[in-house]
Amino acid sequence: MKDSTLTSSVPVTDSALTAKMTVAPVALLNDSISFKFTVYNQTDSARTFCKWHTPFEGLMSKYLDVRDEAGNEVDYRGAMAKRMMPPPADSYITVNKGDSLSVTTDLKKGYAIQKPGKYSIKYNSSAMSGLVVTDSISLTVK
Repeated sequence: MKDSTLTSSVPVTDSALTAKMTVAPVALLNDSISFKFTVYNQTDSARTFCKWHTPFEGLMSKYLDVRDEAGNEVDYRGAMAKRMMPPPADSYITVNKGDSLSVTTDLKKGYAIQKPGKYSIKYNSSAMSGLVVTDSISLTVK
């Protein structure tokens, strides 16, 4: 099965962590939709990111914009955590230099994908996490 993938087209800077989203290009309506989120550190030292508003904390916030082919937003039905600011130390994850970390989740557990069609998925929480993800990926549900 071939994946539809997204990688950042932004040049890697010394301080940037980049992320890549992966989803199978076709899924069946009655099956789970496996979504993989990988964070890469291509810098010369360990870097951290806030796991809030990423799949690394599970379904605790709406960190993706999922839209059907008409541009309608798919309802988010996961939890919405209340936060204290600034984030405490245990809210950060370290990625060693040259390394990556991945997490996989079922999109259907957090987003109401209930009919066949084409969907686009865009990460919307770079400001919170500090992760660079610039484009969207697509999915066809049959």
